[in-house]
Amino acid sequence: MKRCPQCNRVETDEALKFCRVDGATLVGESSSLGDEAGTAQLAADASEVHTSILPHSTQANINRATAPTTVLTPEASLTTTSELSKPRSWKRLLLAIALIAAVVSVAILVGGYFYFSRKSNTAIQSIAVLPFENRSGSSDTDYLSDGLADSLIYRLSQLPNLKVSPTSSVIRYKGKETDVAQVAKELEVDAVMSGRLVQRGDDLSISVQLIEARTKKLLWAEQYERKMSDLLATQREIATSIAQKLQLKLAGNEKGITKKYTNSNEAYQLYLKGRYHYAKRTKEDLQKAIDYFQQAVDLDPNFALALAMIADTYAVMPAYPYLAPKDAFPKAKAAAARALAIDPTLAEAHTALGMSLGMYDWHWDEAEREFKRAIELDDKNSLAHLRIGICYYLATGRADEGIQETQRAIELEPLDLVSNANLIFVYIGAGRKNEALAQARKVADLEPDFVLGRYQMGLAYLDNGMYQEAIALTEKPLRSDPNDQLMLQIAGYAYAKLGRHADANAVISRFREIAKTQYVISFFISTTYAALGERDKAFAELENGYQQHDWRMAALLKKDPLIDSLRDDARYNDLLKRMNLPE
Repeated sequence: MKRCPQCNRVETDEALKFCRVDGATLVGESSSLGDEAGTAQLAADASEVHTSILPHSTQANINRATAPTTVLTPEASLTTTSELSKPRSWKRLLLAIALIAAVVSVAILVGGYFYFSRKSNTAIQSIAVLPFENRSGSSDTDYLSDGLADSLIYRLSQLPNLKVSPTSSVIRYKGKETDVAQVAKELEVDAVMSGRLVQRGDDLSISVQLIEARTKKLLWAEQYERKMSDLLATQREIATSIAQKLQLKLAGNEKGITKKYTNSNEAYQLYLKGRYHYAKRTKEDLQKAIDYFQQAVDLDPNFALALAMIADTYAVMPAYPYLAPKDAFPKAKAAAARALAIDPTLAEAHTALGMSLGMYDWHWDEAEREFKRAIELDDKNSLAHLRIGICYYLATGRADEGIQETQRAIELEPLDLVSNANLIFVYIGAGRKNEALAQARKVADLEPDFVLGRYQMGLAYLDNGMYQEAIALTEKPLRSDPNDQLMLQIAGYAYAKLGRHADANAVISRFREIAKTQYVISFFISTTYAALGERDKAFAELENGYQQHDWRMAALLKKDPLIDSLRDDARYNDLLKRMNLPE
């Protein structure tokens, strides 16, 4: 026999290891309980005699907590009535019945508690990592606080069963007082992580907490006192601690958490500085980002992720336009190739390479292969979905598929302004004017001063024949920056469609002046000439764009409605053929 040391319940089944009432480990009993057991012995006897595990099994690993039970009749459980006097037998029987009822009631209550607890406590399946608060007293260390949060987002995003809000969605909460429940509602997550960072010389103090959104219960908190040289290891430590706390089932050997991209803490800090400037997207900041990424690679030539970021940064610069394609894409392609030689599984490098192959080399089949490989490696990579949507499907005329991929990017990053703005782009290419305008207004609600969103709003106005609204949209930005090529394109086309030819030609003259000192997107000039009805001049600019391997030529030649008036010209199909695009 075995006895529970907590409730003194006796079990005769030698295979049973734990008490069925309170779960305590049973201890062996070589003889009767003795006098000290008193009525507890009677209770144990009665409850054990009148219940049995069904079906009877001698297997040691039977689950006694969940196996079915039955209450046996007194006749089946008691030996003979002669063993006990009749009055004592009935008293004992009544006591046994009462004890059985009590045990069953407790079992129902305990089982119900755990059942409803499991039902009510929803598993943590999504998380938002807010920008860390920089308590160092200097904005020079913002790259540390922002970079730490960004890196945690990146690492946790690799987990197959956890949705993580991207940096682009959480950056709006930087420097603001936040309510956990409100943040969780806006980002549609189950838990919110926040942190603080203080740097004093070479010393780092990092505090982190994870709060369940529904109950506002603190799930996990930790304080890290580290050296700057430990930053890389600390970041991995925090990510692993969160995964363990949430009891996540990770793929393989938790590669997404523990993968080391560099062993150099100094290189890692330079990488964080690069990411900090990359996110700002100004010409100056993108150049700083490249400089920091390159310094990181100089320290660690095998830092593939930093190389991939060099490639990505160069690849986006011609679209703004900050660099001529001939000055940007070859460098992007070379950096991506180096990254893939070091780590062929890096989705970011495949994405950047795909952009170079499509938008500059016009090798569309190869570009598609790289984009799809990136998505295969990391289906949660929003940028890969966005890039294949714009830089492959839209470019090759498959706008409906472009919409699907861009919407997938937004599904992964609901508040990402770049993806939301580019959906306008693809709607226009697909001929869905009303949806393009509605999406443009949505982006304006998210961030009215977002440069790309404002440009796409202008395109939506033009596509819907709202030329006065388009001109009004450009007036303030052009007062601030007369060289804003995005706004000049909108204004020039609208002026031409309204018959204001002098103003349209003034915009073209402005482009010519800008071209004396920096790269100009010839495609922009061609759209104004097309609106003016000057075909020869429009095709001359398209030919310039072809020679320059213009980003807009590659993305929009097939589907941009601003050049619809040129599509019946043989020169248009000749351009498509030379760019390897389907006619």
